[in-house]
Amino acid sequence: MPAAPQLRIVIVAPEPLERDLADAHTESELERSRSLRIGLIESGYNIVAVLPADTFLTERLAQIAPDMVIVDAESQARDTLEHVVMATRDARRPIVLFTNDDDTSQVGAAIAAGVSAYVVAGLAPERIRPVLDVALARFTHEENLRRELADARTQLSERKVIDKAKGILMTRHSLSEEAAYSRLRKTAMDRGMKLAEVAQRIVDVADLLI
Repeated sequence: MPAAPQLRIVIVAPEPLERDLADAHTESELERSRSLRIGLIESGYNIVAVLPADTFLTERLAQIAPDMVIVDAESQARDTLEHVVMATRDARRPIVLFTNDDDTSQVGAAIAAGVSAYVVAGLAPERIRPVLDVALARFTHEENLRRELADARTQLSERKVIDKAKGILMTRHSLSEEAAYSRLRKTAMDRGMKLAEVAQRIVDVADLLI
């Protein structure tokens, strides 16, 4: 198998993994957590930290800046996911949830909130890498779509401002649309500014003079 990309991964768990073995349920969670970490290491991934889902998570993730966040949770999966989604809201990263909780009622909401993969039960080391590959590809695709949408919105907003500025110049200086646009473009070139920035200044000044 080719070497896995050296992704820097942070694992987020609802509480420290080194807890006491209070019962069989807890022991099962610990075994799943150990299997997950072993599978990641065997697949060539770099686990840079294991963090609790607490109020310091946002700051810690910002400091570590991992390539991917893996949520290791069971009964508290919803609460843990909420912490992780909030912590990555301003610096988006792929989020993958591994859990044995068979309550799948929150899967749709989790995916909508930004979770790239929601893996329920059946964890096996050989499944980890394909899951992470798909999660990373999905995240990259969605981020590209977000950027394209943001660019389209920006371009539409800029066109509206430019059209408004042209209208102001046409009315106040009796210019044709082509002449108004040429004046905007020349001013932008002379001042080393973007066309939309010059247009916005004209609109702002016109609003002040009304």
